[in-house]
Amino acid sequence: MKRSVHQLPRLAIAPSLLASDFAHLADEIHRAEDAGADLLHVDVMDGHLVPNITIGPVVVESVRAVTDLLLDVHLMISEPERYIQAFAEAGADNLTVHAEVVEDPEAMAGRIHELGCTAGITMNPDGPLDRVRRAVAHVDMVLLMTIYAGFGGQKFMPEVLPTIRTVREWLTAGQRLEVDGGIYADTIGNAAQAGADTFVAGTAVFRAPDGNAARAIGDLRQAAAGASGR
Repeated sequence: MKRSVHQLPRLAIAPSLLASDFAHLADEIHRAEDAGADLLHVDVMDGHLVPNITIGPVVVESVRAVTDLLLDVHLMISEPERYIQAFAEAGADNLTVHAEVVEDPEAMAGRIHELGCTAGITMNPDGPLDRVRRAVAHVDMVLLMTIYAGFGGQKFMPEVLPTIRTVREWLTAGQRLEVDGGIYADTIGNAAQAGADTFVAGTAVFRAPDGNAARAIGDLRQAAAGASGR
């Protein structure tokens, strides 16, 4: 059975597998589970939309086999319509596509829903906000990149905060507002205060300085809750 983003807790922490040790991926997934992750974020890059190449449906299928957590699959690819069915069949629960390459986000969201997944729309910091606005009534989640998509470990861009506030006003209480990029204990609060409720954190969790993923997720959750009052 597919998992829904609507079932996530009010504030949700999504460790990004991009920052994990792929040589021990199952162990890393279990480490994130044990640490209190609410969902897992899976970055799919094609080397076209973004200057990097990561994973495909085969890896998502392997991830699905070892966890019951919601798989939040972020398609940083130039032709998502060609691959959404493959990722849905591989076990993705939520599929997020980029407004930069989707001319008809309403139709794309409809197709994703037909495949049994929840649907998300995303954009880079300088992306087409008007297209995201058109999609809002049709998606379950909006993901705002707080870096430029393509590589992990980048610094949080505070200039995205006004966009987070704007998009939050467009959403209903049941829709999720996710942020991705440079999320650490000292940046998550600003994003939460602006209205984000789902936080992708890769380096902060999987590469925590002391190796303690549970402490890292706890610190993130505490900082988000303190800043948002939620």
